[in-house]
Amino acid sequence: MRGFLASSSGVLPFTLRSIGAACAAVLTLTPAPPAFGSVPASGSGGAVPGSTRSLPLVPLSREGDPGAAPEQGLRRTGLGRFALLGVVWDDPGTELHGRVRVRTRSAATGKWTGWQDVEAHADHGADPGTAERSARRVRGATAPLWVGSSDGVEVRVRAEKAGSRGGRGALPSGLRLELVDPGRDAREAPAAGAPAGEPPRTALDTEAAIAASGANAGIAAYGTTAIPALDRPATEKELTRLQGPSRGKPYIGARPKIVTRRGWGADESLRERGFVYTKKIKAAFVHHTASGNKYTCAQAPSVIRGIYRYHVKSMGWRDIGYNFLVDKCGTLYEGRAGGVAKPVLGAHTMGFNTDSMGVAVIGSHGTTQPPGAAVTAVARLAAWKLGLHGADPRAKTYLTSGGGNLYPKGKKVRLNVMSGHRDGYATECPGKRLYAKLGTVRTSAARYQGR
Repeated sequence: MRGFLASSSGVLPFTLRSIGAACAAVLTLTPAPPAFGSVPASGSGGAVPGSTRSLPLVPLSREGDPGAAPEQGLRRTGLGRFALLGVVWDDPGTELHGRVRVRTRSAATGKWTGWQDVEAHADHGADPGTAERSARRVRGATAPLWVGSSDGVEVRVRAEKAGSRGGRGALPSGLRLELVDPGRDAREAPAAGAPAGEPPRTALDTEAAIAASGANAGIAAYGTTAIPALDRPATEKELTRLQGPSRGKPYIGARPKIVTRRGWGADESLRERGFVYTKKIKAAFVHHTASGNKYTCAQAPSVIRGIYRYHVKSMGWRDIGYNFLVDKCGTLYEGRAGGVAKPVLGAHTMGFNTDSMGVAVIGSHGTTQPPGAAVTAVARLAAWKLGLHGADPRAKTYLTSGGGNLYPKGKKVRLNVMSGHRDGYATECPGKRLYAKLGTVRTSAARYQGR
């Protein structure tokens, strides 16, 4: 891996000696039942940390059909509230060849939803051989599915029959259902039934939170919840300040507004300390989260907190895999910590995380058209971030594979500067409908750069 590890103290804007036991005390409090919903644009205060509940699946008998494919599952009610779920298993190198279906019970109405499919392959991850990929805690997993505030669940995981379209006739070992409560951000309304006068709970002023905010110190004030948009002249001036005078005309799009990790309520105590960087950004990979489209834009921060917790606590990654996310209304969010203007190494396109960035549209876009606002936001982000590194969104570039299911390790691969996940890894991501929009993204991003 061509990167380096920087300790969190390397980006702190001030000393941390005064934090001490005060922060430790607030982090030990037990979370109250969460409320899922909107996060206003400004404000501060306490936050209720989320949680993850892991339930082992059990074999399901199929009487009278001894030749049936293996199936595991469970049905549970009376659970604590959760809003996102997924299925994990022991070996990240093993694929789940089969179908995963779930239905959930609404915590508000008590009614059960219909059955829906969970994307069986997460298809993202750190490059083989890296510390993040090789960690003993890393697991195989489905994509996460956003289900909204729920308190009951039923899941069925059925293997493909041996010999049917390549079916292996077996399920991965250690199947578990992960139920994720994304918690409540500091700016959300208190949870229903929370004790009156309860002291604020916060994970926004820890050493790790200060480091994450400080990583953006070159372009934003400490503690900001959203990095403001700039016009093109101001962006060009910022580029000169960050990188020195350009020898020629700078081709860079205006910096878009980006909601920071503090803005969407990231609990920085979840991720590993420090940041990992690559050398530069030569390409951008577009993804969809495959988490479903049944969320409102006001719920997007909760969805991101859920995906973040699923990537770290359930799948065992060091942080959320994507560098950026965008919701259906076109709002951009900072993903993996380390600074939005910096070449942060992600875990989004296995084999091609080095010298690239990953941006994920929140939703599933195999058969559903991506909203125009989201497509435009991806183009504006690419115009700015690729412009920081002198990359033309319409061009081709070479990346060296770190190993994957499409290209062997060490192979130099010619790719579009603006590529879809499937260009570097055999996957359906970012979905047929979103992938079809990449031509528009390339053209628009180049125009925003002034090309």
